[in-house]
Amino acid sequence: MQELSSIWLNGKIVDWKDATTHVLTHALHYGTSVFEGIRCYKTLQGSAVFRLGDHIQRLFDSARIIKMCIPYSHDELYQATLQTIRENQVDECYIRPLVFRGYGEMGVDPTSCEVISAIAVWRWGAYMGEKGLKHGIRAKISSYTRNSMNASSPRAKTSANYLNSALAKTEAKELGYDEAILLDMQGFVSEGSGENIFIVKNGVLYTPHPYSILLGITRDTVIRLALDLEFDVRETHCTRDDLYLADEAFFTGTAAEITPIVEIDGRPIGDGKPGPVTRQLQEIFFRVIRGEEETYIDWLDYVEKRKE
Repeated sequence: MQELSSIWLNGKIVDWKDATTHVLTHALHYGTSVFEGIRCYKTLQGSAVFRLGDHIQRLFDSARIIKMCIPYSHDELYQATLQTIRENQVDECYIRPLVFRGYGEMGVDPTSCEVISAIAVWRWGAYMGEKGLKHGIRAKISSYTRNSMNASSPRAKTSANYLNSALAKTEAKELGYDEAILLDMQGFVSEGSGENIFIVKNGVLYTPHPYSILLGITRDTVIRLALDLEFDVRETHCTRDDLYLADEAFFTGTAAEITPIVEIDGRPIGDGKPGPVTRQLQEIFFRVIRGEEETYIDWLDYVEKRKE
């Protein structure tokens, strides 16, 4: 990671190297933290964060689910995000708001530990590489099952949930694949290690039912774009056979953006190349985030005041 100059920590901008925490921090031991992944893009009207308000709201929703009170308002974190980007003087960046239980008491009970809030930004290109965006990636159905909705909270973006993701991702990489696909406790397709998933069959888009997945901001974006393009979009149960027999498949996520999947478990998807629906959605998505589609301009939160 290339270090930048500053990080926002508990209401103040501090030097990057000074944004440290104690080794007995509760979240480090017990996973009591929530976070977001957000992107800032260089657009025609200057740098803009994509759907910042929606990401901040999801951060608050995650904190509510795990019964942690964020000591700042929605607007304070919104403004702090823009301030952190300006302080680091970057045109494009990945943004990581993090709220966690800090140093205080050890033991599972987190309630006596201070709640710490931080926002960091850094330069980060395509999550699975430019080659992956253009030519697609190979995925493997993981031997690890996605956490049950009654064992954890899939709608909360918590660090604890991502151990499951890390295990699945590591397994997939060790077996020569780019990414993992996890099934839920009933054997239906859930999501990738850090992405939502879509398949295309006979011109219809299918994506797993929301009950066992993180409700992705990019997932929601793709659904809305697809509906506006008059595609039929269905949230439903999907099986591994549905993946194998799909005409197209792709991942969505803030980091992954829209990444085609061209092979699953050694089986080519469609003709083994990114399909026309995937390409169409990629094209409009990248126009939207670059500020080239006025219809969706409200999804862009500008770092500096937008020129009229």
